[in-house]
Amino acid sequence: MLSIVIPTLNEEKHLPLLLESIKKQDFKSYEMIIADYNSKDKTKKIAKKYGCKIVSGGIPAKGRNNGAKVAKGNLLLFLDADAVLPEKVFSKALKEFKKRKLKIATFFLLPSEKNKLSTFFFSFFYNFPIFVLEKILPHAAMAILVDKKLFNKLGGFDEKIKLAEDHDLARRAVKLGKYGIIKSSKVHVSDRRFKKEGWFKTYSKYLLCEGHMIFIGPVKSDIFKYGFDHLKKKKK
Repeated sequence: MLSIVIPTLNEEKHLPLLLESIKKQDFKSYEMIIADYNSKDKTKKIAKKYGCKIVSGGIPAKGRNNGAKVAKGNLLLFLDADAVLPEKVFSKALKEFKKRKLKIATFFLLPSEKNKLSTFFFSFFYNFPIFVLEKILPHAAMAILVDKKLFNKLGGFDEKIKLAEDHDLARRAVKLGKYGIIKSSKVHVSDRRFKKEGWFKTYSKYLLCEGHMIFIGPVKSDIFKYGFDHLKKKKK
């Protein structure tokens, strides 16, 4: 069984799109787990409507870990709430995962909103770099497929990390199992953070975070001010 874990915080707009794309998959042996961080909107109501199991969440790392604790599947798929899956992604990805004997994998990302700027940034500033660095410096963001036994051996996501705890998981995982990027299917994600905070500012944070991880270590302080609640309206 595949256990799909989704951390949420006020995701009534995006969550239905993701859950609907999951329901349309040709692979049906899965469970959906929502790790909710006290949403004030209809997030939990939507999750119940789609038959999701709901657990207490927190920052993404904590939410994912809490979801994994109740997961029944031997494979875990961590997805961001604003992702949307193309057709047959489960059957294609799981087949490739098994064929390549992977223990942890991530996906190339494409924007859900079709526009040239978003496509350019995702293609050349994320997909291309992680492809080039696949064998040298693993990356994993927004969609991560991992063997549950390996995940448990790693102790899950490091909840002390403020940014890029997903990349950290992948880099710890390669010491115990094979990592790879799924080539048979891509995952679509929202570019909402880039639009809200600015393309240059957001990408600069990611680039500086990468340097911090390489030369100093995981980011365990809030120097980049990268909050999970970044989409909430600021109080006047």
